[in-house]
Order: sequence, then C-alpha cells, then structure tokens
Amino acid sequence: METIYTYSVIPRLPEQLEPLREMCYNLWWTWEPQARALFRYLDIPLWEKTNHNPLRMLQLCKQARLVEVANDESFLRDLKEVYSRYKSYLARKDTYGKERRLTGTKTSIAYFSAEYGFHESFPNYSGGLGILSGDHCKAASDLDLDFVAMGLLYRDGYFKQQINKEGWQEAVRLNQNFTHLPLREVRIDDKPLRISVTLPGREVFARVWELAIGRIKLFLLDTQVPENRLEDQAITAELYGGDHDLRIRQEIVLGMGGVRALRAMNMKPDVYHMNEGHSSFLSLERLREFVKEGQLDFTSALQVVAASNIFTTHTPVPAGNDAFSKELMQRYFAAYPGDVGITLDKLMSYGQTTVNPDPTFSMTILALRTSRFANGVSELHGKVSQGLWQNVWKDVPIDEVPITSITNGIHTKTWTAGEFHELYEKYLGKDWEDQLTNQEFWRGVIEIPDEVLWNLHQTLKHRTIEFVRERIRAQRVRNGESPEQIRHVNRLLNTDILTIGFARRFATYKRGNLLFSDPERLLRLVAHNERPVQFIFAGKSHPADNEGKKIIQEVYKLSRDPRFENRIVFVEDYDTHIGRRLYHGVDLWLNNPLRPLEASGTSGMKLPPNGGLNLSVLDGWWLEGYNGKNGWAIGAEITEGSEKLQNEVDISSLYNVLENQIVPLYYAKPDGKLPLAWIQLMRESIRTIVPVFNTRRMVQEYNERLYEYAATAKNLLSSANCENARTLSQWKNEIRAKWAQLKVLDYNVVALEATPDTFFVGEQIEVVARVHLGDVNPEHVAVQAYYGPVESNKIHSAFITTLKDFKPLDNGNCEYRGRIPTSDSGAYGLNIRIIPSHPYLTQDHELRLITWAR
Repeated sequence: METIYTYSVIPRLPEQLEPLREMCYNLWWTWEPQARALFRYLDIPLWEKTNHNPLRMLQLCKQARLVEVANDESFLRDLKEVYSRYKSYLARKDTYGKERRLTGTKTSIAYFSAEYGFHESFPNYSGGLGILSGDHCKAASDLDLDFVAMGLLYRDGYFKQQINKEGWQEAVRLNQNFTHLPLREVRIDDKPLRISVTLPGREVFARVWELAIGRIKLFLLDTQVPENRLEDQAITAELYGGDHDLRIRQEIVLGMGGVRALRAMNMKPDVYHMNEGHSSFLSLERLREFVKEGQLDFTSALQVVAASNIFTTHTPVPAGNDAFSKELMQRYFAAYPGDVGITLDKLMSYGQTTVNPDPTFSMTILALRTSRFANGVSELHGKVSQGLWQNVWKDVPIDEVPITSITNGIHTKTWTAGEFHELYEKYLGKDWEDQLTNQEFWRGVIEIPDEVLWNLHQTLKHRTIEFVRERIRAQRVRNGESPEQIRHVNRLLNTDILTIGFARRFATYKRGNLLFSDPERLLRLVAHNERPVQFIFAGKSHPADNEGKKIIQEVYKLSRDPRFENRIVFVEDYDTHIGRRLYHGVDLWLNNPLRPLEASGTSGMKLPPNGGLNLSVLDGWWLEGYNGKNGWAIGAEITEGSEKLQNEVDISSLYNVLENQIVPLYYAKPDGKLPLAWIQLMRESIRTIVPVFNTRRMVQEYNERLYEYAATAKNLLSSANCENARTLSQWKNEIRAKWAQLKVLDYNVVALEATPDTFFVGEQIEVVARVHLGDVNPEHVAVQAYYGPVESNKIHSAFITTLKDFKPLDNGNCEYRGRIPTSDSGAYGLNIRIIPSHPYLTQDHELRLITWAR
C-alpha cells in the first residue's frame, strides 16, 4: 500500500467551555480534585486513555460531547465555581510572599533541577528527586514567592516499565509529543527564543518551553532543534541515560544554558538554588558573566556568586554524585580558564576536596565550593553529609562543616485524596489548607468520628484494590497469559485484610526483598486463617542497574508462587498515578532501607493525610516524625558490625513488630466492628505528621533560613559596582598569603574557686591564650576556645567561645582572654584555635583556613 498522508482534526471548544482551555495550561489543576473532575467528566474512558491529560482530552474529545456538556447546566455551574477558585488563587492578595515583600524582604529565586514530577501526564521525572522538585514548585506558588524554575525537557522522559513473563524489567521509550503537553514555546520579539552553549567545535542550541505551575513558571530547555547535530539533539532525549560524555553535555546545557536562558528573558534572580549537583555548572556561567560583564577578577566574582548560591544535596551515597574525568573537563572546558583568568588545574580544584583530592571533578564539590549555603534533606542526612564532605574543609570539625538541614515535605493537597479534602473541610474547616502548618489546628482531627474515618479509609482501600487488579489484568493480557490466569486476578487481594504497601526506586540499599529473607515466616504471616496480611509492591530500577532489576524479579516471582499469589502483588510502571492510589488506600507503608542511606524519603509522608500509617527504619524523615504513638519503627542501628548483621537485626525486628504489634492491633475490634486502637493511631499520625512534613513548611524554611540570607549577602557584596566583593577578595588573598605565620603559642586556664584542673558546676573558667599573628591585623582573626565533653581524647558536641579581651605583646604576639561556663559535671576537653574574621564573610569557614594549638 502507498504511504498515506496523515493529519489530525481537533474539536472546536464551545465558548462556554473556554475556561477549561485556560486552566489546562496551568498545572494548578494537579492539586485541585474538583478541577480534575471537570476534565474527567468529559469522557471517562478517554481520561484514562490520555493518562489524565486535560489538554489531550480537549484535543481528542468528540465535538458532539463538548456541545452536549456546553448545554449541561450542572456542569457549567461546577465549571464556573472551579474557574472562580482558580482566578481567586492567582489574584489573592494576602499571601505569605506578598507579606514578606511588604516588610521590605524582596528576594527573587531561580531554582534548578534535572527533573520535575508534577503529574503522570507530564513524565519529566524518574523518582523522588523529581517529585520533590515538583512539590517545591507547587509550594513556592502557594506561598507566592518571586520564584522561577529551570530544567530540561526530555523527549523520552525516563522510561515506561514493563514486566515480562519472567519478571524481568523492560524499558520502553516514551517519545513524547510536546504539543500534547501544556507547554508554550517562549518567544522574544515574536520569534522563538534560542539560547546556545559552546561545546567542542560547535555551538549547541536549545529552545525554551514555558510551563505554568500556579503563580510561578518553569522553563525547560530542549536541544531537539534543526540547528543541532543529531548527537546534540539527543542531549535532552532521555533522563539519566547515556554515558559520562552525554551526562556532561546535559549538565552544561542545564546549568550554563539555564543561566543564559534567564538572561535572554531579562531575568536576574538574587538567589540560585541548585537542587542536587546536576546543575552546578551554573556557577561557572555566573562567574564568567561577572568576569566578562562586571569587569571583576575571578576570585572577586566568586564572592558574589557563592554568597547567592544555595545547594541541596539529596544522597548520602558517594556513587550517587556525578564526577567527570580531567580529560572530559579539558575537552569541554578548554577555553573556560582563559575566559575567566585561571588555569585548568585551578578550575579542577573547584571540583575536588582539599584533603587527598580525587583526580576527578565532582559536581557536588563544585556546588559546595561555590555556595555559601548548603543543606541536607533531613536532620540525620545533614549530619551524614557533614561527614561525607568533611574533606572539602580541611581541619574543620565535622559538626562545623557548613552543611545544615531542611527536612523534606510533600505538597499535601496534591497527595491527599479528594474525599479527605472534603472530610477536613467538614470537621476542621474550609481554611484547612491555610492552616497546614498550624499544629494546634490539627488537633481537631479528634472531632472526626471513628466510623466516619474508618469507612472513608475502607472506601479508598476498595478503590485501590480494584485499581491494582485492573493493572495486573492488563499486564497479564499483554504478556499473553492464559484465560485462567487472567480470571484469577479477581481473587487477588481482599479489602478486609491488613494491606501493606512498598513502592519506591528499586536500588539495592532500599532492600526491596528484605521481607523475603524468611519465606516460611512470611508464609505464616500471609496465610494466617484469622489475621492474614497482604502486600502491594511497585517500583522501577534504573535500566543499567541489573542488581536492582534482580530484586524486582525476585518480588515478582514470589508474587506468582501459588503459596503467596493472592497475598503479594507487584504493579508495573510505578508513577504518580499508581503512587496516589497506594497512598490513598493501603493501611500501612513499609520502608526498610539500609540506614543511613535514605537521605529523607517522602513516600511515607503521603500516607498520613489519607489515614495511613508508617512502618519504617529510623532513617531520613521518619527519625524525626516517629513519636512511638503514630506508627512503628524497625530495628536498631548497628554501629559496629557488618551489613549482613544489620540485615539480620532488621528482618527479625520487622517480623516481630508485624506479628506482635501491628497485626493484632489491626484485627482487634472490641465492638465487633471497628479497630478502635488502630483508628486512634490514624488520628495521631494525621495530627503529628501532616502539619510538619509538608512543603509549605519546608519552602518557608528555605526562604527564611537560606533564600533571604543569600539575597542579603549578595546585595552587600554586589553593591557599589561590586566594590565590597573586590575588598573581600583582596583581603582573602592577603590572609591566605600570611596565614602560615599564625600560631597558638600556648594557653592556660585560671581556676577561680578550685584546683587548676577541677572546677565546680556553674563556675566561670578564665582562658588565657598567647598567639603569634605576625603582621596580620588582630581585627581580621577570631581566637576561640573550643571545648566540650571528651572521649578517647576527642572533643564531642563542642561549644565555641570567642576570646575578646585582647592585649598586644611584642614581636607580633598577642594575648587573648575570655571566660567559658561549666554547665554540667563530667570530663571535658579544651583547645584554642584561630580562624579568619571579616564583616563581609557569609560563613565562618569559607576560606577553609584554621589553626589549632598543637
């Protein structure tokens, strides 16, 4: 047959339905269930077929159906109400951001991330990092920050997962059509915007797409343009695909190209937030800008850039941090050192530690060395990161490594079932969203009757189980299984049985098969005559991670074992849609990574708003969220011992908690109808977790603890044509040149009440230190007493007191005095140190210079 000409016909949208078109181009609808209900009403099968994509619905819906709906008075009333809510949201005056700006705190933020997960219809993410980025943007919109986001637009997204008959994960490419997504190409002077970056021997161009998320915008770069070679069109083809050569090109386009895109759109944010190290090259581009356009030398430019950069690290696994060889860096950045007046070795040093530097160039270290503000994503992860990156700051004690923590949260409205929205409106108030971080307000969940809370949860659980059956049925049909195996799907799972969910990326450290370490015990658990348990698994493994795929295969094969088949299932192609169904309907969420390798985790946070509970290792956010009454904890950390021993301890604890606490509690119904003690746990989970572990709290923390401070530091250093930056840079050069002459000559303590080495609680101890400063100005150093409890001749949990009483001696020597308190009894240690001091410094250790008494 001859090749035929193909074309598309789209319906004309009746005028009454025009608000649908406007709303479908703003992802506000992803967290408004009533808005989604409008689009779903147009054609329920089409809604499922389009993967819940409102724009595609309007492109494919039958003209007759649109005309019919345009004459449906009930639908038009609902449309008017939702559209009014949408417009009110955009126009609201009493927002957090507007209030901050009215008080004179004006901060514009550019947020860079390699992936963004907003909704299943826009698959531009792989997992937790992307979901966090999407939720961060939604919260920035809710708070009304002056905020813009930057990323890459991937033609093939991550991948669609299919599980074959053998249980092996197969990756299917998506090949997205961007006209089916709510994107608009950015145009300047009525021409499509093109930005470019320089790669070896050529310029690579990218178009810029705009995506509206409530009140804020996300811009996405796309290199699939005819101006580029085919190999460069593929730069934005796939998320986390290819080799190091492709990855470095992606990250150049993201970081350097992203800054250029902002400039092309006349945007000059105060603060740049790097969400993981993938975008760290933005620092190099910003430095080049200041050198070329601001007529600054490299180190002066660095003062402004670093003061206005923020870096968030998301992984405590060293292998999860991108690093490039010197050969790759030399190939792609051959001209850069000359542009900014440094050497290639100097450039390489910004991607290396100061202690025992690795020959490769780490994107994480580049971010740390070009940012004055850095954070982990939970309290434990912040501490782990301080240890992981301590060698970037030579001689700085681990607990002073300048990495803080801001614990992750979720965008609560996105992940809460619509039915729970209505429940909270009824029993807590219509303003429950505005009260999201008010912990006292959430005590109101006690007013929700037991029967109401339980019945709603059971309704959602029934919906989840039906959904899981549909997905497994479709998988078996695709794999050509027998009619009997397809019919058998109807016997999978049971609404009356305790249902446990486990869904996440299948990396080996997340231990997706830990539960199967004792199959006989597992069989007794799932096959119990009176109190059985069932499990729903889902998750993807990176296409190159064969060990992760083996774990998926192990889970799948066990789910097809006749002994377990009705009680364990694996749902393929885990995405936000499957995630929501599980978060809404399972009773309990299982999380058992190898501690402390879970930086934060957010999936478990999505259960409490829907009445679900958590069973988790005390890692990441759960270490902070667990209070002994709102869920359960697995195991104890083994500080000395092998990973095998930790696994054995955790599997024993997991089964003991399930068998002796969770299962009996779930099935205990003193009135014969309701598990009253379980329902109390549900309330406690909602009350304690929802108002804390949300992105409204999280982004407010970023704004008040990092963004606003970074903007202030940037304004200080860039004022008067960056004169303060030049001053600081010159001072740093002088201090570095003279630092070797500084020494702590000696120090002693003066006992005011007792003997020289024994003191009473509450006594002030006078410390006297003699130091040699040479020709260094005493105003440019701080001499500090460093003291705290001592074990094995090492100070722990140290306190720091600056010795301020100063007296010059001869030959460049000085005497410093000060007093330190004694607040509790015990063995203590003391040392004296000198660090640089200047009013323009953003953090104490940004010069990475410190001299200790030896």
